[in-house]
Amino acid sequence: MEVLTAQSVAIAATFIWIGLILGISFLEAWLKFRAPGVTTAIGLGIGRLVFGALNKLEWVLAIIVAIGSFIGKGLAGVTGNVVLLIIVAILILQTVWMLPVLDKRARRVINNEPVRPSSLHIFFITAELVKVGLLFTIGKSLLSGL
Repeated sequence: MEVLTAQSVAIAATFIWIGLILGISFLEAWLKFRAPGVTTAIGLGIGRLVFGALNKLEWVLAIIVAIGSFIGKGLAGVTGNVVLLIIVAILILQTVWMLPVLDKRARRVINNEPVRPSSLHIFFITAELVKVGLLFTIGKSLLSGL
C-alpha cells in the first residue's frame, strides 16, 4: 500500500506543478498588467514575489515527485529518470541564473533605472514550456505505472 500511496502523491504533485506553471507563468504573469491601476512597477513587484514563491514551491514539488516516484517505482526506467533530471536541471537554471537576472532587471525598472533589451524572458518562457511538456511525460509515466 505504501508504494501505491507514494506514487499517487507523486502523480498529484506532478499535475499540481503543471497547473501552477500554467496558471502563473502563462496566465497571471501577463494578465496582471491589464488590470486597472496596475502600473509596470506594481506588476513587476507582484511578479517578483509570485515567481520567487513559485520557484520555492517548485523545489518542494520536485522533491515530492522524485521521492514519490522512486518509492512508487512509477517512472519508466532510465527514460523517466532522465526526464526528471532534465526538469531539475531546468529548475536549477531558473533558480541560479534566470530568476536572479530577471529579478535584478525588474528592480531596475521599478527604480526607474535604464535597462537594455533582453531576450531572457523568451528563454524563461521556453524553459517553462519544456518543463510543462516533460512534467506531462512524467505524469503519464506515473499514471501508467499504477
